[in-house]
Amino acid sequence: MSEHGHGHDEGHGGGGHAGHSHGVSADADRRWLGIGLALITTFMAVEVVVGVVARSLALISDAAHMLTDAASIVLALIAMRLAARPARGGFTYGLKRAEILSAQANGLSLLLLGAWLAYESVDRLIDPPEVKGGLMLVTALAGIVVNVAAAWCISKANRSSLNVEGAYQHILNDLFAFIGTAVAALIVVTTGFARADAIATLAVVVLMGKAGYGLLRDSGRIFLEAAPMNVDPDQLGSRLAAQPAVVEVHDLHIWQITSGQSALSAHVLVEQGGDCHVVRRDMDALLRDEYGITHTTLQVDHVTETLLQVARQGTGSGDAAHCAEPHGPVHRNEPHAR
Repeated sequence: MSEHGHGHDEGHGGGGHAGHSHGVSADADRRWLGIGLALITTFMAVEVVVGVVARSLALISDAAHMLTDAASIVLALIAMRLAARPARGGFTYGLKRAEILSAQANGLSLLLLGAWLAYESVDRLIDPPEVKGGLMLVTALAGIVVNVAAAWCISKANRSSLNVEGAYQHILNDLFAFIGTAVAALIVVTTGFARADAIATLAVVVLMGKAGYGLLRDSGRIFLEAAPMNVDPDQLGSRLAAQPAVVEVHDLHIWQITSGQSALSAHVLVEQGGDCHVVRRDMDALLRDEYGITHTTLQVDHVTETLLQVARQGTGSGDAAHCAEPHGPVHRNEPHAR
């Protein structure tokens, strides 16, 4: 007996491909993202002008960081629309990985901007220009207010998306950067130490590098179809193999379709007399309730008598007992555990 179970809310039975409400979705509140985007872009334009007038690299670097924030929000809005489209044709998962593409672009832009700002800040440490600390201080304080408001708006949107969460984290980093810029401006005003501006810029560079690396790492794991970071495949395979009536679990694969949407497939062998339907339903419930995996494909078969005897002796499964040669680790239910 062979049974393919799909434990997600919108099943693929009968060849249909229904949309999922995971990751970047139409349920995210675009209005809040739009308000945050308007706040960021307006202040960014003002900050560039003030940064040039005040000759403050810290303000210009803050504006550059805000540019990446604005880009991440725009990409998230675009990805929401793409991800909301139903799966059709060759795109059997739809366009849900559009958000991952934009996350990689956003992470790369952060790293490139950070490298340029690092070079400029080192140059200014060596030969610091005159900085208008008063104008720099007023702008930084205004930036703190704008970033608090923008962060609050983004927090109201759907943060299960890697892009939306990335934009939220970027704005928080901007907030910290503006605080650093305000401190640097205060130092320039009170002591005349112009290098404080470049030092504040280096602090912004560190935040940009951290955010950029995080986005590239997380999106790269999804593209390489690695298991979610919060799921140990070996531990999960052992949990599934320990279920009642289960003899063995192999060909276990866990990956992410997009951020917040994990998928799993496995071949499950059930002992003679076991109910394949019950085993599949119990595994679906376990994966859904304890691991948050709702997109599952389980091939459930009865084990042959030969395989059952060999597995209980712990000497291997035998090639003739499998419908297909297993790939990767094999998880067995030890006799004493049952």
